[in-house]
Amino acid sequence: MCLGVPGRIVRIVDEQGLRMGDIDFGGVTRRACLAYVAEAEVNDYVIVHAGFAISRVDPDEAARTLELIEELETQAGSEEKDR
Repeated sequence: MCLGVPGRIVRIVDEQGLRMGDIDFGGVTRRACLAYVAEAEVNDYVIVHAGFAISRVDPDEAARTLELIEELETQAGSEEKDR
C-alpha cells in the first residue's frame, strides 16, 4: 500500500539542475523533488510520495486530509492509553 501525504511548499530551490521544494507537513519540513509538478509554486499543496511531489492538490482538500490524519492519530493515541 502506498501513502501520499499532502504538504505545503514553503521554498523552491535548484539543486544541481533539479527543481526541489521544502515541503511543510504540519510543522515538519522535508525536501522533495518537484520535477513531476513543474507548475507548482510556493504555498501550493502537493501530494508527496517517496520523496517526489506527484500532484498538486486543492488547499481545501489538503486541509480535510490533514484533519483526518490528525483524527486518526488522536484516536490511535486514545486506544493506546486504554491498553
